[in-house]
Amino acid sequence: MQPVDLRSDTVTRPTPAMRAAMAEAEVGDDVFGEDPTVNRLEAMSAERFGHEAALLVASGTQGNLLALLTHCGRGDEYICGQRAHNYRTEGGGAAALGGIQPQPVEVEADGTLDLDRVAAAIKPDDFHYARTRLLSLENTISGRVLPLDYMRAARALCDRHGLALHLDGARVFNAAVALGVEPVEIMSLFDSVSICLSKGLGCPAGTVLVGARDFIAEARRWRKVVGGGMRQVGFIAAAGIHALDHHVERLEADHANARRLADGLAHVDGIDVDHNAVRTNMVFAKVAPDRVEDFVSHCEQHQVLIRPINPNRLVTHLDIDADGIDHAVGVMRKFFDA
Repeated sequence: MQPVDLRSDTVTRPTPAMRAAMAEAEVGDDVFGEDPTVNRLEAMSAERFGHEAALLVASGTQGNLLALLTHCGRGDEYICGQRAHNYRTEGGGAAALGGIQPQPVEVEADGTLDLDRVAAAIKPDDFHYARTRLLSLENTISGRVLPLDYMRAARALCDRHGLALHLDGARVFNAAVALGVEPVEIMSLFDSVSICLSKGLGCPAGTVLVGARDFIAEARRWRKVVGGGMRQVGFIAAAGIHALDHHVERLEADHANARRLADGLAHVDGIDVDHNAVRTNMVFAKVAPDRVEDFVSHCEQHQVLIRPINPNRLVTHLDIDADGIDHAVGVMRKFFDA
């Protein structure tokens, strides 16, 4: 059997239908603005998600970086979560390349940032301080979904203080499906959104950055500066178009499989699972620290791939079905029954 790969939803492979769309894509030079499939993806993304314009970029990291470089100048500051990807795991790009200072705020148990703490972190208009320009949120974060009312409150806070509001939407479609709303209801609240195509949607690469027309024009310039100008990439855009048309609603199957996984592991002595924390496609399972290495090795020997961290983040995606979940549960149970 194919391995049941629970390491991340980034490991998915294009479906046969997506591969066909990629093979048939009409292409041109995107740096010249002449790739018709890229242009179609950008136009449909802007219209569908409530913004004036969009830009195809290579990765989620690049999408977030371009947003920060466009919203903030050197010596400016953005507020974000202590566990936010664009603070912790994107190489410090905003600081290294843009001279932009991050101001992290502790993330609450439900994935939100306390907006009173955010307000307190906004710097006064004083030359002793960096200028606070932006609040950056992430949805989902550790599988948790930001409530709509919370995002509306964040929008209102930014409007009161003259800040822009950015969303790292790496799994924004998972959030929309979990909330039972159209993605535009989330994305239209933000000045910019970085929409990853290569996680739950299953594309081989690519992120779409959406925002106002002038914002995207400036982001396009920064894309060139950081080496992100791409040529005949219509085949990547074709994968994105196919994913947006066919892979959004099916995310509920991934969420159901995550609940199935959590239910199965709840009956395994030796694994601690917070079932109430399962909101989308992520399950966090904790085992005794001295058993982690052997546990990971045992799973790999039986065609179940997990990352050697604790608590372990187990991620469902379109390459895993219910049978794969049941196999994974059986393998993990066998380790602790031995």
